[in-house]
Amino acid sequence: MKFEQLIPNVYYVDISNGLKMFVDCLGFTIGHSEINSSQPFCVLNKDGLSIYLFEHAKLAKEHNPEFRFVTKNIEKVYEKVSASHPEFLHPNLKEVTLRPWGAKEFALRDEQVCIIIQQW
Repeated sequence: MKFEQLIPNVYYVDISNGLKMFVDCLGFTIGHSEINSSQPFCVLNKDGLSIYLFEHAKLAKEHNPEFRFVTKNIEKVYEKVSASHPEFLHPNLKEVTLRPWGAKEFALRDEQVCIIIQQW
């Protein structure tokens, strides 16, 4: 058995908030868009990763996912994100920090998701 990708579904009350986090802040691109439909939806892509964003108020209230993105250059990612979108830096991990398990990490959050950027 072989899997090729894991693609999370992320639900927002307002999909534009997810686009600010993933497209504007993290540099994902929109690979498929039904944003202007009656049930807004889009597929985001970056570096072989995909995320499905949905506008669905009820499910957004039930799901608050946390993701980890692993990088080999956390300082460069931190520089870019902290300069362009400091409002997304998580107050509990707003700087690159060496964690007790040996990884460097910092975190982002919006009203729906928490994203941990990690480098081993």
